[in-house]
Amino acid sequence: MASVAELTYYPVKGCAGTSVREAPLTPAGLAHDRSFMVVGEEGVGRTQRRDPRLASIRPTVSADGGRLTLHAPEFETLELRVDTAADWFTEVLGVPSRLVRVPPEHDRVTDGRTPGTSAYADSCALHVLSRATLDLLNRKLAERGLPPLPMNRFRPNIVVDGWDEPHTEDRAHRIRVGDTELGYAKLAIRCAVTMVEQDTGAKAGPEPLRTLAGYRRAAEGGVAYGTKYAVLRTGTLSVGDDVHVTSWGDSEL
Repeated sequence: MASVAELTYYPVKGCAGTSVREAPLTPAGLAHDRSFMVVGEEGVGRTQRRDPRLASIRPTVSADGGRLTLHAPEFETLELRVDTAADWFTEVLGVPSRLVRVPPEHDRVTDGRTPGTSAYADSCALHVLSRATLDLLNRKLAERGLPPLPMNRFRPNIVVDGWDEPHTEDRAHRIRVGDTELGYAKLAIRCAVTMVEQDTGAKAGPEPLRTLAGYRRAAEGGVAYGTKYAVLRTGTLSVGDDVHVTSWGDSEL
């Protein structure tokens, strides 16, 4: 039986995640997931594509979302109300920055086969990846004499263990986990963020994109790795919850 092996939410888009044993699942994904974003002077969101040092920032958010604590190597930890972070992010990233937050009344509609909503996530509410999928990539990297990559390089919200076949998440079109239900939206098309070492914020490369391009090219371009889901029924997710696939479909790769 497949089960939830890891749960991670990312309070600030692009920054490090917070791993938990249990989390409320809202219509927009795990509670507090990507509810904050760092923006530049023109209001454009910062991501690891241009600011890989975001990965080294480790935010934690209070249960009510009212207080944010920010950690970064070699910088003083900052604990604050959520509207006073601009100077800290500017100093850590070395470019003028400020912090914005998704308003509670937001009505963003996400795309894909199953529409839904999300906060500042690139597209859908949840990113799901299985250990079998990562194991396959690491075997292919080993064949090329390259070291394995950790799961956090791909920044999933839910890691599933127990699926024997790699990329089973591509074909699991409706999933029941605990008292929640997820609907398949689309494959996750990967970008240069996968080349950033998540523990240090250092940009590596060209892996894993070079190896993925050899077996995971998507029809619309780029490489697909992992799957995006919309939330069909809210509830609570816990590490160890059984993962039941209630509807299967063909892979879109």
